[in-house]
Amino acid sequence: MMTAARLPGLLESLPPLRGRVQANAKLAPFTWFRAGGAAEALVRPADAEDLAVFLRELPNEVPVHVIGACSNLIIRDGGLPGVTIRLGRGFSTITAEADGLVAGAAALDVTVAEHAAAAGLTGLEFLSGIPGSIGGAVAMNAGAYGGDLATVLDWAEIVTRTGELRRLVPAELAFAYRHAALPAGAVVTGVRLRGQPGAPALIATRMAEIRANREASQPIRARTGGSTFRNPDGMKAWELIDAAGCRGLTRGGAMVSNKHCNFLINTGTASAADIEGLGEEVRRRVLAATGATLHWEIRRIGIPIDIPAGKPEVVA
Repeated sequence: MMTAARLPGLLESLPPLRGRVQANAKLAPFTWFRAGGAAEALVRPADAEDLAVFLRELPNEVPVHVIGACSNLIIRDGGLPGVTIRLGRGFSTITAEADGLVAGAAALDVTVAEHAAAAGLTGLEFLSGIPGSIGGAVAMNAGAYGGDLATVLDWAEIVTRTGELRRLVPAELAFAYRHAALPAGAVVTGVRLRGQPGAPALIATRMAEIRANREASQPIRARTGGSTFRNPDGMKAWELIDAAGCRGLTRGGAMVSNKHCNFLINTGTASAADIEGLGEEVRRRVLAATGATLHWEIRRIGIPIDIPAGKPEVVA
């Protein structure tokens, strides 16, 4: 894939970092779709203080992107210019307390749910049904199986684009459906989630039910990216997609899942443009057939690559 458009002298001018910096880093292996371009500079800070100093000294004109588990993300084929931040092991610790958990933003949602279960805490089982990491879950108020982040979050710690470390409570995040009002350019670094003492057997049963439901209803073993579109008010996105005849629709190596048609799949050869283009075709067909407008739940970032002249989109 093509690399991101370069900023002259970027790598030489980056602030000091105790973590790692990698130039022209391939990002497709990180994404659940296994598609997309490269990062001009992939930055993995050692801890929150390292990140804060780096962002404080990074010139404001340098673009900054933040990626996590990349479970609900399309990185376009032209890649990401500027700095791409990915939190690593230093942000994945989980500590159980009497009435909740403190977790780093890089901790996977399912791992947090498992730690809560081991500590005998209920109320966080829904996280076992959400792919991705806790930082991303805060940013989009992720939810499933009767719960969402807004209902269990005590606070979220962030580093702002100007390098300030802050702790925000839910009222400051103005949670809405699949949305949180984070300051522009902010990076979530950690959270505290509430739980209540519960019976371990009942917690384990609920988590097993969620796993079985996901296995039966979603293409979780495919190269997918989670729910593609938000549910419109009073409607279900998958029902609209099905009504528009899009189940099994393909574009290049991308396909609308036959198992759950609000999921897009990379069948093995899809580019990010194939996947995003298929999603846009689904939106067009749903609008024409039902009058409903679907809005992307999957984030799409980066530089698109134009389709060469004489090679129009083929949707089957």
